[in-house]
Amino acid sequence: MKPLPLPSLLPRRPGLPGPRLSTALLGATVLELIVLTGHLAAYPFGLTQERRTPHRPPQAGSLPGSPTAERPVVLLHGFIDNRSVFVLLRRALARHGRRHLTSLNYSPLTRDLRTAAELLGRHVEEICARTGQREVDIVGHSLGGLIARYYVQRLGGDHRVRTLVTLGTPHGGTTVAPGAGLHPVVRQMRPGSTLIAELRRPAPGCRTRFVSFWSELDQVMVPVDTACVDHPDLDAVNVRVTGIGHLALPVHPAVAAAVHEALEPTAHAALEPQEAREGTAPSTGTTSVA
Repeated sequence: MKPLPLPSLLPRRPGLPGPRLSTALLGATVLELIVLTGHLAAYPFGLTQERRTPHRPPQAGSLPGSPTAERPVVLLHGFIDNRSVFVLLRRALARHGRRHLTSLNYSPLTRDLRTAAELLGRHVEEICARTGQREVDIVGHSLGGLIARYYVQRLGGDHRVRTLVTLGTPHGGTTVAPGAGLHPVVRQMRPGSTLIAELRRPAPGCRTRFVSFWSELDQVMVPVDTACVDHPDLDAVNVRVTGIGHLALPVHPAVAAAVHEALEPTAHAALEPQEAREGTAPSTGTTSVA
């Protein structure tokens, strides 16, 4: 399939995979194994926290809060992972001119997702102080996206986060999370957890724009539409990715191109479905990228 630099509009909810996807599922599984092999090789290089870059004053014409100001991008990994998962995505964003890219490692021993969300909040405050910007964008893979959403929706992070992009994040909880009876954070990712119930509570006035990438071949998200943001108070667009699985979401070039577009200042109108553009915010819709 031809990769699309910007998702095409599909005004419908995601459907479950059918028998006709069996060949595509086989190809996606092979790709997942290739990605896993490469990630295991890179994993040791991402164990340590990223070195902090020195403060650089904003460039002329790009004062904090101005339309041309470049917001820092925070990359947040998934469960039992580290910042090495974003090596390719980080390079892709850097090629498009993003200068302020930073990753945060949270400990796999963290026993409460809320604790990781508080750590993220402190990290965002430090980035804003160091760069002189008032807002950041966040890209979170899997559990990382759920941590970022909790920070935005429950800890007041919407005042700091302009756009939150999630890749294969269990917004509604997933029934196939491994070791659900062993690790407290994994239990929090189950559909009936108190944390998922918290995220279903009203969030009036939430300022952050959500862009959630989901794949019908993501075997970690069950059901697959759990990776979509479905909340009446949130300004959200759900982007369907075809032909790849869970591990490939942070490394696939078509996804990287779409993430770049989602972080652009003009992306909001481009990603909104037609019926959402004709109404008022907040909006929830579905688009697609091959």
